[in-house]
Amino acid sequence: MTTKPPPPTEAFPPDSLEKIAYSSVASIPTEEPNDRNRLGYHIWRWLSNRQGTLESAVAESGSRLQISRQEATRIISEELKKRGILRD
Repeated sequence: MTTKPPPPTEAFPPDSLEKIAYSSVASIPTEEPNDRNRLGYHIWRWLSNRQGTLESAVAESGSRLQISRQEATRIISEELKKRGILRD
């Protein structure tokens, strides 16, 4: 019996909110890769709805960070500013 290979996955376009959110957390050190994915999801959710603050999105993610939440928020904020999503 043979099985078919899984279908190929398509990457998000570079200007999509998903790609922006997940790339903004790419340099955040976490305990496991899934913690970074969880953080990226919460940043995407915050970018989509703009409810609450960026700091609350980082806290709500429950990601196990190897740096402080304030430092993670600062890094994410800088990445979003580079892309023109946030202003000073």
